[in-house]
Amino acid sequence: MSGADRRVLDEAGGLRAMTGVMAIMLFLTLLAAALGLGTRQSADALERQLAGRLTVQIVEGSPATRDALAARTLAALRRLPQVRRATLVDRGELTRLLAPWLGDVGADAELPVPAMIDVDLAGTDATAIVAAVRRISAASRIDQHQRWMAPVVGFLDTLTWLAFALVVLMLAATGAVVVLAARAGLETHRATIEVMHMLGSTDVQVARLFQRRIALDAAMGGVAGGAAALAVLLFLGTRLAALGSELLGGIALGAGDWAALGIVPVGFVALAMAAARVTVVASLRRSL
Repeated sequence: MSGADRRVLDEAGGLRAMTGVMAIMLFLTLLAAALGLGTRQSADALERQLAGRLTVQIVEGSPATRDALAARTLAALRRLPQVRRATLVDRGELTRLLAPWLGDVGADAELPVPAMIDVDLAGTDATAIVAAVRRISAASRIDQHQRWMAPVVGFLDTLTWLAFALVVLMLAATGAVVVLAARAGLETHRATIEVMHMLGSTDVQVARLFQRRIALDAAMGGVAGGAAALAVLLFLGTRLAALGSELLGGIALGAGDWAALGIVPVGFVALAMAAARVTVVASLRRSL
């Protein structure tokens, strides 16, 4: 079979349209997969960071009574085996945090600002901590960080599943594009294929030609799309690092994530080859 007969896909300016399509599809798929992996990492890091942290607020109008209750509560917490670290938040730090809302008024010693204790747990069970605090002052409040950050974690989980759903859709769309390209190639070279059949070629042998051509185009597109996606991911990574945000800084890819992304182009080529082979063999058996 001549070189012209082997062209099962149309060419334009020396570049097959399939190559560009595969490059775009792989580029978008890699970005979606990276988004899903990155948001999953961020959600996991946020849960690990907040699962073992809580804040105790000593609510008392009298400064003297408030300070005494805070000291007793802090001593009680430090005696508990479930507590890794308990620290009384400095009044100056609280004043600084309240300054955007209260201005200079926040520095007034008579202002009934609750005393706050930051607690790092040795585990995730806060039952003993809550009981110990309540025994000292029933008016004290315990805020578990994981509870009030749950909507953020839920949103990150939603983004993760949405990104993975996009990956599945992109893979399905890629398979559909390959099927259409293979069928178009069959129609273009129908006469040549009939001659090959008369000369003894089997459907599998003809399908192998389509499979080889599409695999080459998919590989070329994979290299282009993968390189473009890598450049974009590296650029976004540097921009995220420059923000200095703890939450956004958690959107980072580990070694396993990069390995998973590296498998995607190989999967694209395998998917294209399988879709081309199945489509061509099925079409030939029906029509020729």
